This record gives sequence, structure tokens and C-alpha cells, in this order.
Amino acid sequence: MFHALPPASAAQSARGLIHSHSRRHFHRRSRWLFNAFAALALACAAHAPAPAWAKTWEVKMLNRNATGPMPFEPDYLHIAPGDKVKFLAVHNGHNAASIPGMAPEGAPSFTGKINEEIEVAFEQPGLYGVRCMPHYTMGMVMLIRVGDGPGPQQMQIPPEVPAAAQKRFHEIAARAQQAGE
Repeated sequence: MFHALPPASAAQSARGLIHSHSRRHFHRRSRWLFNAFAALALACAAHAPAPAWAKTWEVKMLNRNATGPMPFEPDYLHIAPGDKVKFLAVHNGHNAASIPGMAPEGAPSFTGKINEEIEVAFEQPGLYGVRCMPHYTMGMVMLIRVGDGPGPQQMQIPPEVPAAAQKRFHEIAARAQQAGE
């Protein structure tokens, strides 16, 4: 059988309202504090510096140096996974771009704009071929080895790479081998 609760007295009613109001106020303030701390944590994470062990390397894009015309300087780097390479447009008319088929499987490709520097993080171990798109047929390429995977001697050059670029890749590999790579 159904029954109803007896009506509450006025004092009990008022006490319930006070407690109810206090609880709502407490929860509202708790929610506000939680949101404030969450926003602060996100702001700190967004401005956190790069890991202390990551290094940024600089590569110049030039018209000429001791190795000949249209070089990257240096034209070979051996870096750690997570390191970055900043390509600097020292002379006009150059850019840095990945070479299709000359990067570890699944590694993201990149293409910088002409006359602008670009900074690229290399996360995945392996060999990366880099080119200057306007001067690719003239052999303006470089090689980046990330981690302790295969060295320059194991580099696979796709057949569509221009002859001058293939020649320079072989020169880079020979110099790297002489240096103990």
C-alpha cells in the first residue's frame, strides 16, 4: 500500500534549503577551481620547452662552397631521433624537401617554401634524402642519418633521382665512410 511522508515543519524546511544552497555553492566553486587548474595545466604544457636532450642542427642552403655548386652545408648529418634540423636559406632560390622513396617507411614528408627557412623534426630512425627542388637536377641534395640504423653505404637511391643527385649522394656516402660512419 502507498503512503506519503508527513509534511515537514517550517524549521526543517528552512534547514534543508540552507544545506541545499551551501552544497550548490560548494559544487559551483569546486567546479570553478577545477576548471581554473585544468586551464593552468594546459597553458603550462603548451609552453613547455622541448626535451633537454633534443638538439637543433642548422643546415645552410648555398649557391657554392668547397664541394661545388648548389650544396647543402653540411651535406651529411648523423643525428639522434627527436632532433630537429633547421634549413637556412642563406642564398636566394633554395628550399628543402624530402625525396620520395628516400626516407624510412611511414616517415612524414616535408617541403619548405623557396627562400624561407624550415625546421623539421626527425623522429623515426633511418636514412633521409633531402633536396632543393629548383636545383635537384643539378645535384643539390643531402643525407640525414637518424639514430643507429643503416649507414650511408646501405642507402637505396630510387632510379628516378637525377644523375647529378645520384653522383652527389655517392660522394656524400664516400666522405661519410672515410669519416667512420
